[in-house]
Amino acid sequence: MSKALIVWGGWDGHQPEQVAEIFRQQLEAEGFQVDVQSSLEAFADVEYLKSLDLIIPAWTMGEIDQKLVDNVSIAVQSGVGLAGCHGGMCDAFRKNVDWQFMTGGQWVAHPGNDGVQYTVEINNSTSPLVEGISNFGVSTEQYYMHVDPAVEVLATTRFPIVDGPHALNKAVDMPVVWTKRWGVGRVYYNSLGHQANIMEIDEVKEMMRRGFLWSAEGKTLAAGESSKAAYTGMQDNQL
Repeated sequence: MSKALIVWGGWDGHQPEQVAEIFRQQLEAEGFQVDVQSSLEAFADVEYLKSLDLIIPAWTMGEIDQKLVDNVSIAVQSGVGLAGCHGGMCDAFRKNVDWQFMTGGQWVAHPGNDGVQYTVEINNSTSPLVEGISNFGVSTEQYYMHVDPAVEVLATTRFPIVDGPHALNKAVDMPVVWTKRWGVGRVYYNSLGHQANIMEIDEVKEMMRRGFLWSAEGKTLAAGESSKAAYTGMQDNQL
């Protein structure tokens, strides 16, 4: 049975407990054993983290001890998946650049605040993470992110929609959904999710479900590749 850890907390405005509950139900429906914690000390045992298939942070802002970030990083590098949404993953610990490097981006603004009407545009891609999902509209915060150029972008939104100091720049397609690798681990992020009701939108819920499964699957695949490489090395040594 696959194992997942959800760690929620930080700023209450993002309804982290409610979002964590939605994620727990999704994962249990997929056959996961789910551990839900409301303390960052859940990241204190690196061997426990390495035993998981998936880690889901739902913790906006706040501060974190560097050792805890290092533990999560070690686990993900070993093949454990990392997946999350909105500020719960990419506005989690603003002072910690190692966290930002691992997750692939950092929130910097949401012009117009909550209630902005915009379109999430699905990239033309062969990725199964977005296959069959069409562009859709939302009314929520539109995240402006600073993004790692190494990520694979699966969905975007067009800026500017709301006026502001950014508006005289040329139009940009800001990443909304992306994946990246950290070591042999898989990382998945979706910038939607200001409050729990956004995570109940059919397209968003399905994208998160696929992202969770894809991220968690990486550990098994990485283990298989390691075993294959070790076997090949043994064969080569016998030649």
